[in-house]
Amino acid sequence: NLHKANLHKANLHKANLSKANLVGANLVGANLDEASLSKANLVGANLVGATLREANLSKANLSGAYLNGANLSKAKLSEADLRDAKLSKANLSKANLIGANLRYTNLERANLNGADLTSANLIRANLRGANLKESNLGRADLTESNLSHTDLSETDLFQACLIGANLRSANLNDADLDEANLNGAIWNNETIFPKEFPQPER
Repeated sequence: NLHKANLHKANLHKANLSKANLVGANLVGANLDEASLSKANLVGANLVGATLREANLSKANLSGAYLNGANLSKAKLSEADLRDAKLSKANLSKANLIGANLRYTNLERANLNGADLTSANLIRANLRGANLKESNLGRADLTESNLSHTDLSETDLFQACLIGANLRSANLNDADLDEANLNGAIWNNETIFPKEFPQPER
């Protein structure tokens, strides 16, 4: 039981913390590269600036956690609960977020290049200025999400739900919007849609 533990800048490289209770723990700047945190409880934990490269966080509960500026490149976050988590400027490049719950999550200016967000819940998530280039958002729910100034070029949005999404100044060049639902989406003259794609009704 590591409830509210102080693990500031701790070296937990390859540590086995599966199903651990880390609620409210201080993991600021900790090294959790390749650590096993599957099904761990990290509700409200502070992981600002921590490194979690290739860490296994599948089915972990990270709701309300602070991950600003954390490095989660190639991390496994499938079916993880990240509701209302703070991930601004975090590195999630090539991360596995299949089926993850990112409802109300702050991902402003996060790097999600090449990430797999298939069937993820991103309802009302803040992705302003994020890099989602070449990511997979197939069947993801982006209802009323903020995608303004976001790079969605070459992104797979097959059957994605973008109802009421904010696409102002977003770059959707070469994105796959086949069967995507853009009802009520908002865009402006700076929004770049794929060539030959009919602009959605305002």
